[in-house]
Formats: sequence, structure tokens, C-alpha cells
Amino acid sequence: MNRPANPAAVMIVGGTEAPAERTDVLGRFVQLCGGPASPIVVLTAASTTPDEVWAAYRPAFAAAGARQCEQVHAGSREEAADPALAARLAQARGIFITGGDQKRLTAAIGGTPLHEAIRRAVRAGASIGGTSAGASALGVHMVTDGRAEFSPEKGAVGMGAGLGLLPQCIIDQHFSQRHRINRLLTLIAANPELAGIGVDEDTAMVLTGAGALEVVGPGAVTLVDGRHMRTNLADVERGEIPLMLDVRVHVLPTGTALETLPEVLRPLLQPVLAPLVP
Repeated sequence: MNRPANPAAVMIVGGTEAPAERTDVLGRFVQLCGGPASPIVVLTAASTTPDEVWAAYRPAFAAAGARQCEQVHAGSREEAADPALAARLAQARGIFITGGDQKRLTAAIGGTPLHEAIRRAVRAGASIGGTSAGASALGVHMVTDGRAEFSPEKGAVGMGAGLGLLPQCIIDQHFSQRHRINRLLTLIAANPELAGIGVDEDTAMVLTGAGALEVVGPGAVTLVDGRHMRTNLADVERGEIPLMLDVRVHVLPTGTALETLPEVLRPLLQPVLAPLVP
């Protein structure tokens, strides 16, 4: 089997209201895609105002050095079945999914030819990035709704099917800014086999098929590991706080750069990397 010369990487961005201020994050994404000359597609399907979103990202990517960057939008499943859109994705070395509503995104493109074109592009070595709703939707599972403001609460947070590009994880964004640690703990209590990934605004976690990890931007990444947890979740009522023993939380601040995953993170994150390994 032919292996891609530039193995895929994933960039999980915690969201922001001002893409133009995130040139360090977008600049790193351009590098992951192979450099300024590499074709990059910005998918705006999660948004109800795709032209406004593109108007913000177009100059932001240009400022980050990208010379071949174009918008692809599919607001319906009919549009996502257009072979021309799939063909444009097939040429991309990078695909960046913008924010909006992750349920809108998956409803519009999930299971369509456009969705399959994204999968094929990543298998062929294209890097994939997502911010805010676009980040949440990268996993097989994604947050759909709900809040757990003061503590983890059984049943307080909903989870649904994502785009399936990253297995064995659940991703939450705007993490510190919206105090979402209890929301992520709620999900991990019910799904301890998943890696919980929380990413702050203006910040990105980069994972590569070679097993490298880095944090770009001013914030931090929080990882929640419930694989060793003991809990009484099955025995408490909806809305109650479950017992959660031996939940492991790792905080990766800005500037974290690991060429290989340390032993403590490898069992948690290696399954997430599986689609990126050529």
C-alpha cells in the first residue's frame, strides 16, 4: 500500500470569536498541511451564516501564510451529495471545519459523499482541523447539549454521533472560559472508555500519526481519563452527583511539545490517533 509522504495530523481548536487573532494557531495548521502552497479547504457547514464566517477566515488564513485556501459549504444533504464538492476535498492537503452548531454539521453532511470525501482525504494524508462545533464533531461521539455548572450530574449532558474521524474520545471546547470541567466529567462518568479532551479558546491541541502532541495558543488542554475509575453512576438518580474515584486529570499548558506520548498518556490517546497512522 502506498503511504502518504505527509502523514495526517489533527488540530483540535477550542473556539474563538475572532479568527484573525488566532494566526499562531492557523499558522501551525498551514504548516501541518505542508506549507503555504498546500491547498486548504474551509468547511462552513456548521454555520447559519457561512459567508460571514468565510469573510473572517479568508483573511485570517492569508495572514497565516496560506496561498491556496477556499471555502466549501454544504447547508443540506442534497448539497453534500454534490460530486464537485467531494472532488474539491480530494485535492486538499488540509480541511478546517469552522464553528456553529455541531448538530447542524452532522445533520447536513453525516453519511454523505462529502463526509466520505473527508474520510478519504485524511486516509490519504490530509490534515484535519476543527474549531468549536467543528472540533466537537471530529469524534465518533460528540457533546450535543446540556450543562453541569457546579458538579457532575447524571443525565445532565447529552451525547450523539459525530463525524467519526477520531475514535475513543469526546471533545469539549471553550473549556475554561465556560467552566466545562463538570460537563466533561459528567460524560466520562457515563463513558469511562473515552478520552475526555477539553480545549480552551484561542488554543489548539495538535496530534500527529507519529504520536507527537503539542499545545498552541495561550490557553491549556485538559485531558480526563476515566479508564481506572470506580463509580456508582448506575445506582444514582438522574440529576444526582455520582461517586467518581480515581479519575485522572492531566493539564497541558501552552507550549507543551511532546515528540512521543509519555507512558501515562499513551493508552489514553493512542486509540484516538489510529486514523492518522499511515
